[in-house]
Amino acid sequence: GIKAAGVVIDDTAVTPRYVTGFDADRELPIIAKIARGSLFNKLIILLPAALLLSAFAQWAITPLLMIGGAYLCFEATEKILEALGAIEHHTDEAAEITDPVELEKRQVAGAVRTDFILSAEIMAIALGELPDQTLTMQGIILAAVAIAITIGVYGVVALIVKMDDIGLTLNHADEITAFETTRAGWRPRTLPAKHLPPVAIEAARAAR
Repeated sequence: GIKAAGVVIDDTAVTPRYVTGFDADRELPIIAKIARGSLFNKLIILLPAALLLSAFAQWAITPLLMIGGAYLCFEATEKILEALGAIEHHTDEAAEITDPVELEKRQVAGAVRTDFILSAEIMAIALGELPDQTLTMQGIILAAVAIAITIGVYGVVALIVKMDDIGLTLNHADEITAFETTRAGWRPRTLPAKHLPPVAIEAARAAR
């Protein structure tokens, strides 16, 4: 619903920065890892916790939403003040890591931690809309919400981070067509432009 829209948009906007600086062929695998971590957060940790709250402490749902919202407001304010130079930037430990494998692990872990807060807000909001449902029905609906939102959010994130490849491919459509005519019929078509050999691009342009 409308209440969850802001959290979902925040989740979508935050995640692409975790793949910045990696090779293009690692972007989608990293997003897939973050999405799996997000599903684990929602289905294995937050869903049972939400059902326990619903069964034994429904009064706690609204205060928890307020606490989570206050934390997100604090985090957003901190980022704005850093951007304006009003406060000092935090040291980016990830920037000091030179091993790409270790950097990937660190970035994925950081993204999953951030996702946990946002996912908790989403699950709590969804639970707050189901006060009259049975516990079993609440569990089914919350699981469906968790899966649908995770697929939607990280599908959009994947599209955002690969937008440059899509743009390059559209911009070099003629070169790609010329190059693909030289390839075996069983090879996949419409390959991203970044995979075109430079010689093939120059040859296609010269043949125009």
